Amino acid sequence: QVQVVESGGGLVQPGGSLRLSCAASRSAFSWDWYRQAPGKQRELVAGITSGGRTYYADFVKGRFTISRDNAKNTVYLQMNSLKSEDTAVYYCNVQIGALSYWGQGTQVTVSS
Repeated sequence: QVQVVESGGGLVQPGGSLRLSCAASRSAFSWDWYRQAPGKQRELVAGITSGGRTYYADFVKGRFTISRDNAKNTVYLQMNSLKSEDTAVYYCNVQIGALSYWGQGTQVTVSS
């Protein structure tokens, strides 16, 4: 059984920063961060493949950066210049073989 655990969420003021972490119990082919705000659908935020290719949703380009530490089977999401509309539960999804696995999510609240 693969375990995926997110951490690093919290309350931050607009313009502030947070770094989310996603640790998996096995190495993965690709890692994606999604988010889901109340009453909205879950949406892709950013992702990174085992080859290091990164991709971002337009609404976070220039503000968020995804990176990974292969030795630790961990991916990070550095979030800068946070806005109130970034408030959501952030989920990590990892692709291992033909299967994907979700973490439990971590709450990010951007508010003054």
